[in-house]
Amino acid sequence: MKTAYFSLGCFWSPQLEFENLEGVKKAEVGYCGGDDPNTTYEKVCSGSTNHAETVKVDYDEKLVSYEDLVRFFFKIHDPTQLNKQGPDVGTQYRSEIFYTDENQKEIAKKIKNEINNKFKGKVVTKVSKEKLYQPAEEYHQYYLKRKNFI
Repeated sequence: MKTAYFSLGCFWSPQLEFENLEGVKKAEVGYCGGDDPNTTYEKVCSGSTNHAETVKVDYDEKLVSYEDLVRFFFKIHDPTQLNKQGPDVGTQYRSEIFYTDENQKEIAKKIKNEINNKFKGKVVTKVSKEKLYQPAEEYHQYYLKRKNFI
């Protein structure tokens, strides 16, 4: 089992989209990339922690590759919007891939460059080392499913 971390706006919908992929065993919503080891949703929304809303993806690399997950990440959001996706605005909604090792880093950078060429240099997605990932509060996990929005 491997793990990948993706930030692409509000985490509710991407959690379900990733979890529907063959080979993904679990998608969890949380916060990553910030400076507070004990953050909360309220702190993240204040912009004081530098965390991004993030989907942690546990996957079976025999069934789905990291490269496939990165390509899917770029497919399901707009990587040219700085610190926003749709109506959600703020640094917590930034586009960022958090890698766990050098292999993930190289794959993420390679695919980002490919996508950036297609978008004529407008991609703002960051590629960063995973830092201080924390699961979001329980009420955020599978929020759209529990509220019957899907």
